[in-house]
Amino acid sequence: MKTVLFNKQGGVDVLEYTEVTDPEIKKDTEVKIRIHAAGVNPIDTKVRGGAYPLEDLPLIPGCDGAGEVIETGSAVKNVSIGEQVYFFHGGISGINGNYAEYAVIEEHFLVRKPASLTYNQAAAAPLVLITAWEALFDRASLKAGDKVFINAGAGGVGHVAIQLANYVGAQVCTTISSDEKAAFVKKLGADCIINYKNEDVEARVLEWTNGSGVDVALDNVGGKETEKLFPLTKVYGQIVSLLLPVTDLNWLSARVRNQTVSFEVMTTPQLLGMNDAQKHQSWILEQCASLLNDNKLTIEVRQELPLSDAAKAHQLIEQGDTIGKIILVTSDP
Repeated sequence: MKTVLFNKQGGVDVLEYTEVTDPEIKKDTEVKIRIHAAGVNPIDTKVRGGAYPLEDLPLIPGCDGAGEVIETGSAVKNVSIGEQVYFFHGGISGINGNYAEYAVIEEHFLVRKPASLTYNQAAAAPLVLITAWEALFDRASLKAGDKVFINAGAGGVGHVAIQLANYVGAQVCTTISSDEKAAFVKKLGADCIINYKNEDVEARVLEWTNGSGVDVALDNVGGKETEKLFPLTKVYGQIVSLLLPVTDLNWLSARVRNQTVSFEVMTTPQLLGMNDAQKHQSWILEQCASLLNDNKLTIEVRQELPLSDAAKAHQLIEQGDTIGKIILVTSDP
């Protein structure tokens, strides 16, 4: 099969578009998938770049995928040959991912593809759906009537988080960097839109909340930006970050305001082999599939590239400032 892999960690030049032997089912609970598209995420670039040390190489990157079931193990019960599925699996911790024409995956990772989505749209969805859901609901317990601040609202996780917050009846304030992104997040349902390049974010958020601050802040940016969330989040508020905090972060404001700061790393269940947590993530994908089919949620795919252009996709991710998602087309539907 055609695939993209790397034999050592480093820059985009370590990615190789090549041919390898098709993977085969080895356990009776496994399923073989013909992959039609693979999502590209920042974690793919971090794994390739060395942020996650790897012992087993070569590795095929790519956590997100969508495709068709072509073979099942004897104990598989919930999916059958010919079914269309989407999933989060592999691409980290020595587990081959989805920049390939085929993959073999344990049954419990697979969820029926939303009928309303193409393979390309579905491949862009799993990581951002799970991340946004876990951050807002499992970590922060966001509910109707809450006000939430989401930085980088036009990005992969951000644009899904805006929609999920709206779905439960919360109000959303988000930051963007251009008029195009402002129009995009407004269409998604953002109530308060701030261009961080020419506006005072803290002042605008406090004005929007009548000085009290938001109930929940979702940090998609990290670095020193995490620290900027403390004064715009209410006393006893919730802050959830997707990023590792920098060492010189000043926690004083968060401590004085008795804020709860938590982290969302949706790869943890796979990294630590937590089967129940992996099944919970598949449940999240099932819930989101219903929302997608009911047109209560959309996934924005801005660029579709052939598998051979994986290096270009990684370059675009590392440059940042993207709207929505990038996917790699691995085979014809």
